[in-house]
Amino acid sequence: MEFFKIRRDIPFMRYALGFNVVSLITFLAAVVLLATKGLHFSIEFTGGTLVEVHYAQAVDIDKIRTSIVQSGYSDATVQNFGSSSDVLIRLPVKTGQSTSDISSQVMATLHRDDAAAELRRVEFVGPQVGSELAWSGSAALAATAILIVFYLWFRFEWKFGVAAVIANLHDVVIILGFFALFQWEFSLPVLAAVLAVLGYSVNESVVIADRIRENFRKMRRASVTEVIDNAITRTISRTIITHGCTQAMVTSMLFFGGPALHYFALALTIGICFGIYSSVLVMAPLVRWMGVRREDLAKPPAKKKDEAVV
Repeated sequence: MEFFKIRRDIPFMRYALGFNVVSLITFLAAVVLLATKGLHFSIEFTGGTLVEVHYAQAVDIDKIRTSIVQSGYSDATVQNFGSSSDVLIRLPVKTGQSTSDISSQVMATLHRDDAAAELRRVEFVGPQVGSELAWSGSAALAATAILIVFYLWFRFEWKFGVAAVIANLHDVVIILGFFALFQWEFSLPVLAAVLAVLGYSVNESVVIADRIRENFRKMRRASVTEVIDNAITRTISRTIITHGCTQAMVTSMLFFGGPALHYFALALTIGICFGIYSSVLVMAPLVRWMGVRREDLAKPPAKKKDEAVV
């Protein structure tokens, strides 16, 4: 489906060097931020206290969150758990306070608003669990990147695999850089969003790579630069439709999903924007600079041996 068709190819590769310099500067800035400021991890990674509370009727999560914050727990996470009358509260570790002290203070705060609030469960999440989650998340990112390389190597050519992984890691590091710069909370939903961005970005890279391969077979007299410019131009309509629809859904989560989905949607928004950029202006130029040739993707048919004369 195409809402519009561009008649003349846009010379993306003409400006590729300038855009790649900007990408490199942005990437290095994100790395510096991660090294100096670090990420603001949620209690899933750092450890903390989980408090499960049951109410006789559906409750206002925003009201509970405001009460908890006013009691001195500004980093608390409050969300429904199972039903609209069950609430799960995650509280970071505080120096000099035990789990029982924290739960008592929280319940005292909640009882001021609703005396029927019932404490169901209190658990302490130790930092060891957080370390295991951080290691598992890092392993998941590394495994995803390696599998992307092998997939694109198998389907297209190794140059596309290497270029796509560089472009995808570019997206991931920049997302993490934003979270380090503004000290947004990095939680398990955000990690899930980062992994989703990897898959989403590689899908865009596959579409462009497939069109490049098709152009090498059709545009026999065109240069590599012309082939890549044409491939990107011909997929612009599809890109706008796909990313526009996805971003519309993510935007609704960002503004109407509440605090539980806010950073998840924010990470996806950053990833979608940079995913388009990296597929067009990072992956494609890298493929060209690594010396992709027509013979790599459009190999001539093998000559058949002369059949024996009977």
